[in-house]
Amino acid sequence: MRPNRRAATPRISMRVVAVIAAICAAVATVLVAVQSSGGEAAATQQNGYDHFSGAGAGHSSGAGPATTTGAGPQAVTEIDKTFLVKVRQAGLWEIPAGRLAQTHASSEAVKRAGLHLIDGHSKLDQLVREDARILGVQLPDLATAEQQDFVRQLENAHGAEFDRLFANLLRSSHGKIFATIGEVRAATQNDLIRRHARQANQTVLDHLEVLEDTGLVDGATFEEVEKAVTPR
Repeated sequence: MRPNRRAATPRISMRVVAVIAAICAAVATVLVAVQSSGGEAAATQQNGYDHFSGAGAGHSSGAGPATTTGAGPQAVTEIDKTFLVKVRQAGLWEIPAGRLAQTHASSEAVKRAGLHLIDGHSKLDQLVREDARILGVQLPDLATAEQQDFVRQLENAHGAEFDRLFANLLRSSHGKIFATIGEVRAATQNDLIRRHARQANQTVLDHLEVLEDTGLVDGATFEEVEKAVTPR
């Protein structure tokens, strides 16, 4: 009987060893998974920070706060700041002009152009205020003196007189800013300004087209814009 017990002992030991080996393997697997999860979490956190501080966060159009990137803060030049100020001031007089078109115009094409102005500049105004806050740019609350005078002229005109005045004042203004947008987009190093210039370009192009569709823009207006945008 003793030989049988001695023979059973090694088999029991081998089973214990196998169980211990299985437990060790399971523990090792858990440790690897925990370490991997921690690394992924850290990477996710880092990627989340990069996304927030780079060009893709915080805005539905795909570009976000551009004040920092992986390479550090992005420059906000005086031209960038002036661009945001001009976009803001454009909305401060062109939105009221678009509203006046609904009550003072006799042409349906002019009224339609006015609606495009209200819609486009309302969206741009919201965007410019968001971007200015992110970039630390101070925006005005008033249009320029010249722009305020344009609104007064429109307030005092009605019917066909209003239609022609509206079409030419707004076509001249949009033609000049259209050239400025191209210059800003070409030169800026700031991702947020690039995105803003793209949106402004699309909006102004739409407004140019609906204003031209009125058939009321004079040749003198085109000549005025050409002279203003031609490099000296």
